[in-house]
Amino acid sequence: MANELHGRKIAFLATDGVERVELERPRDAVTDAGGQVDLLSISDGQIEARDHDLELAGTFSVDRTVDDARVDEYDALVIPGGTVNGDKLRLEDSAVSFVAEFVRSGKPVAAICHAPWVLLEAGVIDGRTLTSYPSLRTDLRNAGATVVDQEVCIDGNLITSRSPDDLPAFCQAITDRFAETPAHT
Repeated sequence: MANELHGRKIAFLATDGVERVELERPRDAVTDAGGQVDLLSISDGQIEARDHDLELAGTFSVDRTVDDARVDEYDALVIPGGTVNGDKLRLEDSAVSFVAEFVRSGKPVAAICHAPWVLLEAGVIDGRTLTSYPSLRTDLRNAGATVVDQEVCIDGNLITSRSPDDLPAFCQAITDRFAETPAHT
């Protein structure tokens, strides 16, 4: 269904160090399904992407800063991975509070690879079940989460995935879930 996300506005939250493919492929899945995407970041301009965390992989233009965005403007949130991206976002109060408010709103929040670090920092994973890149799993358990090793884990409004290898399943899960969510008005 080419228009299953028509009328839905999806926020993507990323900064320098974002894993290119973990931003591009979910963004393309959302737009191919008719959704509108805004790339939010912690600063204006462009963010630098990476391949495999180390290789420069181009830039993405930022639509808005997270400081200027409101949860009620969006129907869902996607946080792409990248070790540096996740680490930088979890150190920015504006990004952490936006994510915390988004999760509390009940709207879908999707995070892949190292992005669950931001969920951890937002204090929203205690008692939740999720997956992530293997190196985060101890941190997530220590914060009270149950961690599973599977392509996609859906727990309420949280959708998580492990790595770029899981992108086909992750993209399918987010478009399916976002389509179930009423468009904001």
